[in-house]
This record gives sequence, C-alpha cells and structure tokens, in this order.
Amino acid sequence: MSSERKKKDYYEILGVSRNATQDEIKEAYRKLALKYHPDVNKSKEAEEKFKEITEAYAVLSDPEKRKQYDMYGEEGIYSQYTQEDIFRGVNFEDIFRDFGFDFSDLFKQFFGNFETGYSLDIENDLDITLQDLYKGGKKEINVSRYEPCKACNGTGVEKGSRWITCPECKGAGQIRSYRRTPFGTMVTVTTCPRCLGAGKIPEKVCKVCNGTGRVYSTSKIEVNVPVDISDGERLRLKGQGHYQSGQKGDLYLNVHIIPDLKFKKDGYDLSSEIEINYLDAILGTTVNFVNIDGEEIKVEIPRLTQNGDTIRIKGKGFPKPYFGRGDLILKVKVKLPSKLSDEEKALLERLREFSRQHSVN
Repeated sequence: MSSERKKKDYYEILGVSRNATQDEIKEAYRKLALKYHPDVNKSKEAEEKFKEITEAYAVLSDPEKRKQYDMYGEEGIYSQYTQEDIFRGVNFEDIFRDFGFDFSDLFKQFFGNFETGYSLDIENDLDITLQDLYKGGKKEINVSRYEPCKACNGTGVEKGSRWITCPECKGAGQIRSYRRTPFGTMVTVTTCPRCLGAGKIPEKVCKVCNGTGRVYSTSKIEVNVPVDISDGERLRLKGQGHYQSGQKGDLYLNVHIIPDLKFKKDGYDLSSEIEINYLDAILGTTVNFVNIDGEEIKVEIPRLTQNGDTIRIKGKGFPKPYFGRGDLILKVKVKLPSKLSDEEKALLERLREFSRQHSVN
C-alpha cells in the first residue's frame, strides 16, 4: 500500500493564519527567506525549505491564486497553473534587494528562467514641487537598479573566454519535466535554468558579475515631468529599469505633487492670494507680488475692489507644451484693521457722515 503524499498547507508553511493580510504574508516570507536563503544557510534542508516557502508566498501573495487555493487546496493550484504560472507576476526583487541578494539568479537555479516570474520593471515614487513644474518640470533622481556589467559588456563571459554548448539542455534551451497528479500527468516545458534558453554558456564566467552580466548600482537620471501632469499620475521611462540578458525594463514613477502653502495649479494657470488694506481696495493702488519663481510683479488694484475679486495677469502661469504660458490668477483678500487710532476713527466717522448725507435713497 503506497503512502499518500502529505499535502502542503501554504499558510502553515509561512506561519500565518488563513485570514492574514497581504502585509502579514509578505513580512512572514521575508523573515523565513532570510533564515533559509542558501547564501545564509548552507544545509540541504534549508534549500528545500526555501523552495517551499517561496512557492507558498507566490500563491498566497496573489489574490486570485489565493482564492483558488482556499477553495480547492494544493491540487486546485496544480490543476490550474503550471509551475511558470505559479510564479508569474510575483515581484521577489523588492524583497531580496533589501537583503543585498540577487533573487533572479537564485530563482533560475531553483525554478527555471521564467521571464514573467520576476519583473525587469521598477516602480518608484517621484515627489515634485510646483516650483519644479513652473521651471519646466526637470527633476534629477537616483535610481537603484541592475545595470550591464562593464567588465564583460553585459555578456557574463570573462574576457578572452568563449561560448560552449550548454551541458544541461544539450543546446536545446529547454527542459521538460513531468509530474503526476490526481488529474493526470502534467508536462512542463521550462527554459533551461543554466543557459537561460540560449543553448550555450560561457566557458568562463565574468569574475565581476559572476556570470550574470549585470551589477547592482545607483545612477542619477534626469526626468522630464510634463507640466500638465496631475497628482497621482504615472510616468513611464522606457529602458530605465533593470538590465538582464540584453534587455532593459522600464521605470514607472508615481508622481506626487507636493502641496504649496501659497500657490495652486489649475491646468496651466497659477493661482494665489494677494492681501491689500481696505483703503487701497477703495481708492485703488499698485502693489508688488512675488511670483512662484521669485519674480516681483507690479499688480494694479482697481478702485472699489471687493473682497474675493480676482485679478488675472496674463502669461505668468505655467508653460504650455508648444508655446505661451498660462495666467496668474490672484484672489484679493481685503484686510480690515484690528484697531484704530483716535485720528483714524475721527476721519472715518466724518467719512461715514458724508456718505450718509450723499447717499441716494
């Protein structure tokens, strides 16, 4: 009588409850991955445990796969997903980058080279001020990413070495694996983990990048932020993501416009407030206003300006895409005195009496 294989409990493997949040699942995996990572723990048991927790995280971190697992268990996952599908779309890079590990190489070693199993794309936040946008939207940022190894020009091959046929797949670039399940035998064709589908490998790998063809570093890049962008929008910088095997991912920036205490953006127009005293509002005057870029602008205040009136100054707003600029719109705030001198009070009393005598009933 054959013994029945023990079914996997992904929740038990990660040590979380069945109603654990995504953050709790991620944190549990982080702790276990650091404990059993082959670079830290050299035992054979640790290697198997690492594979186990990684599969559990791949399933439970994906809402759809988790729902399928909760309904039908492990066999529900194996019957619907190939091994490649299980790991598809899961971003392990962000977790292992904090540890200083290159997870992609480890992933290839254990599970094969699934191009969609981890992403070459990077997603970051970009904070930008209204002043930055007003000056043209240029912003210099630091990006941490995998870049081509300069020692081997991104090939992974030691200088003076050559390419040889991959002994793992015999030059085919693919590996076939078979797994028996209650639903039948499943055949999985995966990219060869050793040659990554190329069918050949370096005779000697580059000592600088250990044959990966890439190194992790931080670079400065200049971003041109469209002046008409809104808070929360996303920018895509093609080819500014991670490098691997001659390919580059993209950099996605979630733009956050830092609120300004004095100015607001409305399309290409710039709005603010200008405060004047009640006498200037009545009689009219010219006042100085310092714009967002530090330019001092002379603003004409018409006679009998009311509190809340707006004054539009042409061409002092944000630059438009092709030519011209928006306007600066100033909302007038009339300031009343908090106290009066005896002389001021007497003058105002005389003015009020004059107004009463000459008012039209």
